[in-house]
Amino acid sequence: MTIKKNEADPRVIRTRRLLQDAFASLIQDKDFESITVKDIAERATVNRATFYAHFVDKFEILEARLMESFMKIINSRISGHEVLNEETIQSIFLGVCDFHKDLSTMCKRRYTSLGAVFEIQIKEKIQTILLSFIDKDKMQSSPNSQLLINTASIMLSWGMYGAAYVWNNEGRLISAESFVKQSMPLVMNGAKDLIVS
Repeated sequence: MTIKKNEADPRVIRTRRLLQDAFASLIQDKDFESITVKDIAERATVNRATFYAHFVDKFEILEARLMESFMKIINSRISGHEVLNEETIQSIFLGVCDFHKDLSTMCKRRYTSLGAVFEIQIKEKIQTILLSFIDKDKMQSSPNSQLLINTASIMLSWGMYGAAYVWNNEGRLISAESFVKQSMPLVMNGAKDLIVS
């Protein structure tokens, strides 16, 4: 019999945070492949059973950490934005650049492989964020417009993710702000069916 844990319980929240902080500390010192559940549990000063009560494996703790980091970055960038316009898209794009920069700092030796592992989840999250700004009436106006909006949001999310990934992987030769500013004409051409004019 498995016991269902209460996600809102402060003890659960504290233990999950303790495990995630231990993992973040370890990933600074070791390659992801060499980190074990035992390492994480020992660093967090809990037993392995406690780890498994909160996470299935080290991949799940990595995913939780990355998604939390991504959403924190994006939410700080889009705070105050109410509609999808050029400024909102630029803020999201800058957030994606920030995320790649942070990921490569957190996982110095394995950025390339880890970026690819979570690429799909991040692209889907970007698409969800873009669509959350779209007027629901616009989404439901016709099947054709819905298909066009979905396609545009997919292309935009994949484009932002890929461009930010390459910008970071090639050494961030210019600032994120300059990179995004130079890229915005290309981005906006693909986003014209999404934005509020």
